[in-house]
Amino acid sequence: LAKCELQTIMLPRSSRLKQVKQIIHQTYHSQRLFCVRGINSPYFQIEHAPWSLEPEFRDTARIEPFPVFRCLDWDGNAVDPNFSLPFSEEELIELYRNMNVVQAFDDTFYRLARAGYISFYMQNSCEEALQVGSAKAWQPDDVLFFQYRELGTFIQRGFPLQQCADVCFSNNNDYAKGKQMPVHYGSKELNCVTISSTLATQMPQAAGAAYAIKREGKRACAVCYFGDGAASEGDAHAAFNFSATTEAPIIWMCRNNGYAISTPTADQYRGDGIAARAYGYGMYANRFDGNDLFASYIACKKARDVCIEEQRPVIMEGMTYRGSHHSTSDDSKSYRDDEEEHKWRTYYHPIRRLRVFMEKELLWTDKQEKELCTDVQSKVDEVARVAQRTLKANWKHCLMDTFDTLTPHQQKQMDELEQHLKEYGEQEFYKMHEYSDEM
Repeated sequence: LAKCELQTIMLPRSSRLKQVKQIIHQTYHSQRLFCVRGINSPYFQIEHAPWSLEPEFRDTARIEPFPVFRCLDWDGNAVDPNFSLPFSEEELIELYRNMNVVQAFDDTFYRLARAGYISFYMQNSCEEALQVGSAKAWQPDDVLFFQYRELGTFIQRGFPLQQCADVCFSNNNDYAKGKQMPVHYGSKELNCVTISSTLATQMPQAAGAAYAIKREGKRACAVCYFGDGAASEGDAHAAFNFSATTEAPIIWMCRNNGYAISTPTADQYRGDGIAARAYGYGMYANRFDGNDLFASYIACKKARDVCIEEQRPVIMEGMTYRGSHHSTSDDSKSYRDDEEEHKWRTYYHPIRRLRVFMEKELLWTDKQEKELCTDVQSKVDEVARVAQRTLKANWKHCLMDTFDTLTPHQQKQMDELEQHLKEYGEQEFYKMHEYSDEM
């Protein structure tokens, strides 16, 4: 009852008891007002929960599905007749170009991995719009954490394409000097925290970084990319809860691409995806079409505004599809149909979808498409050639910078390896001619 006015009702005589109960029952069900902490409910943990006269059970696995925000249909038509570009035509073409760069880089370096020139690679096929579109929404002061399938975000952020190639070849120009696996990019200058392979380890770190941003009073936020598979890790729960209770400005950017390696989402959870989990943590949430560049940008820009203005975390769920193998160590044909993959790599592909829209709006022609594809592939081939011809980092870098100064145990290992190479390094097995002498 309003202001819990039950406290003002005198205990009625037995002749009026039934009438008063009816009044209370009718008022409760017609208004369903919330109780006020300390007056009508001592349970401060659920101060806004209404009372119930009967035990009520809700099947949360069958609640109304979270809607999916989109701007384009599958045929490249704007679903809203009043839709207008959220940025300039020049910016649109730049975004489209970056999506094509991701595709060309993927195709080239996947072949290089299969040919044995690099040890490993992970493709980004069908996720280009989510990566590039979301990256367009972030600002330079935002701190970004990644899982491993976000090449488009790095490129849109300004990470040099040559450095992408150098990292994959683990050469002397690689920022990590060969200490990382291929595709594990990072940049202190761009506020891009270095990728680590293990799932979800970046999530508690991101929650802490967001809380630090809050305490510093910056008008910025942390952004943490993760997949639907990582959301099943314990670190995800800890990170979500920490950010919610500290009201940290962080955007949890889930790339729900349908698979955690070979495990489909049907075997990962029973609830309504990842966005619906926000209810349990008291966070804002949004679900958008991750294969729609415009939806990815608009939704993420709005999420950033909410995150910073209200100083609260936001869960974003970008619906997309992993159009490739999980990595060069995987064979997706062993657990999904060729027809399924073909459909997503062609008709549902975000690059095709955006190109059709641009052509219908007279913003793009076949001539421009051919020129763009030729230019992009040429640049990718060039960075690959340079990276392949660059010597590997000096072997001493394997332990350098892991600590401020080498530990006694590390120094002992370095001394032993140096002595070993002096004796046997000239043997062909070690291929020391492929390593740089520079330190």
